[in-house]
Amino acid sequence: MTDDQGQARWSVAEWHGKMLLDCNGEKIGKLQDVYVDVETDEPQFATVKEGLIGRHLTFVPLGGIQIGPDDLQVSVTKEQVRAAPDIEMHGEELSQTDESKLYHHYELNYVPPDSQSGRRLARR
Repeated sequence: MTDDQGQARWSVAEWHGKMLLDCNGEKIGKLQDVYVDVETDEPQFATVKEGLIGRHLTFVPLGGIQIGPDDLQVSVTKEQVRAAPDIEMHGEELSQTDESKLYHHYELNYVPPDSQSGRRLARR
């Protein structure tokens, strides 16, 4: 792991409340929570509050994130985030089914976890 990756990993707690920008620099919303892979402890998804009326939390992938002084830029478009599947949270972890939906929506390579519970992402 490079120093930059280590710095990004350890500063995840400081990301809460920062503005999330899409790959074109458009505002998506303020970051609420970060979900990490429980096997690697690497950040995988963030949740943002989306919409003005009837706001809801939406998952955004963090792969390829660019960390700025005041904001975080992700590698997906605002349109992809708006079209993301609605995920109902029950506790601190994503179910394997919900995790699979997110990976497929964002066209990410999904490899199911080897754990008994079938869960792999947890909020940090």
